[in-house]
Amino acid sequence: MNFRKKDREELDLNLTPLIDVVFLLLIFFMVSTTFDRQSEIAIALPESSSEPVSEKKQELLITIDAKGHYFVNQEEVVSSRIDILRSAIFTAAKGVDSPQVVIQADRLTPHQAVIGAMDALRQLGFNQLTFATLKAQ
Repeated sequence: MNFRKKDREELDLNLTPLIDVVFLLLIFFMVSTTFDRQSEIAIALPESSSEPVSEKKQELLITIDAKGHYFVNQEEVVSSRIDILRSAIFTAAKGVDSPQVVIQADRLTPHQAVIGAMDALRQLGFNQLTFATLKAQ
């Protein structure tokens, strides 16, 4: 009989494979997840609930119909090119000191047409403009 105490090896738990598996699961779920972007904002243009401004300046009215045709002070612009629109605005604003610029666009107007009008106004130095809207019911 051997009554000597045997040295036992300490049990070691190796965490490396466990960390590897958790890391792989994390990568799998990150790659396979799809993100669904839903807009929570419902926009109905052009309507506004604000009151009209009572201050009356000379107005420069730019109207854009549903097809993207421009009108400057009720006169049709022959082309929808920005340089022609810019010259029509320059002619209509000649002799008027800082007119109040109003863009009146149909609700079905292409967005590019409105941006084109804003770009032509910016090139001429008109920085403040107003959009005409209907009062919300």
